[in-house]
Amino acid sequence: MKQISHLKPIKTRRDVLLFRMNAKLVLVVSCDSAGGIGPKPLDLVRVDAEVLGKFTARVALMEALSVGAAPTCLTATLSVEREPAGIGVMKGIKSELRFARLSLRTPILDSSEKNVAVNQTGVGVTVVGTVSPLSLRVGRSKRGDRIIAIGTPHVGVEVLRGEREGRIADTRDVQALAKMSFVHEIIPVGSQGVMKEAQTIAQDSRLRFMPDENANIDLVKSVGPSTVILCAVPGSNAGTLSRAIRKPINIVGSLE
Repeated sequence: MKQISHLKPIKTRRDVLLFRMNAKLVLVVSCDSAGGIGPKPLDLVRVDAEVLGKFTARVALMEALSVGAAPTCLTATLSVEREPAGIGVMKGIKSELRFARLSLRTPILDSSEKNVAVNQTGVGVTVVGTVSPLSLRVGRSKRGDRIIAIGTPHVGVEVLRGEREGRIADTRDVQALAKMSFVHEIIPVGSQGVMKEAQTIAQDSRLRFMPDENANIDLVKSVGPSTVILCAVPGSNAGTLSRAIRKPINIVGSLE
């Protein structure tokens, strides 16, 4: 068998691993985890296990989709018993695959706790995908691009309300942006906030992020399960997004 242990990751500041396998293929690995959120007695944020599975899978999928990857498999690390919590989480993961219009035949490898009773929920989801080097959306932003936020920051108990009100980003928004030829890059925002991920886009393209003093969203608040996504677009195309994406849209800065 050919050894691949010598492969080095493609450099990026994003929360993904990228490996150039050959001239036509890049391997993409993304993940997300949640702890203390779920239906268990010691969970600090009480939500149904299915909801937890859906949002944890959503973040990992959005990370992979945002760089152009097509998911080929998922793993679910369930630090809970198989039934009922583990089954509930798996239902949520599969519902997110359906929501994202990804095949339910996508292989899923999962493992649950079988030896001890668990009183606090822990879940991890990993996505493995592939993309061609020509389609890889990393380091493609341009000087003068505007950084636009889709969705508004929500964390903890705010997330469910934000989803009901149509104020948070999701996998379909990433997929819609990926189809727009003028969108140079897409990145989900995580717990470190909009400012950090805007700087990530800039640094990967050897540019500098200049925040807009009139931005209408909090640039440092945690965004929870990626309730905001950022995209880099030419200034002349900024208005097109508001007609195509039915979520709150804010210009948060530009690249120089």
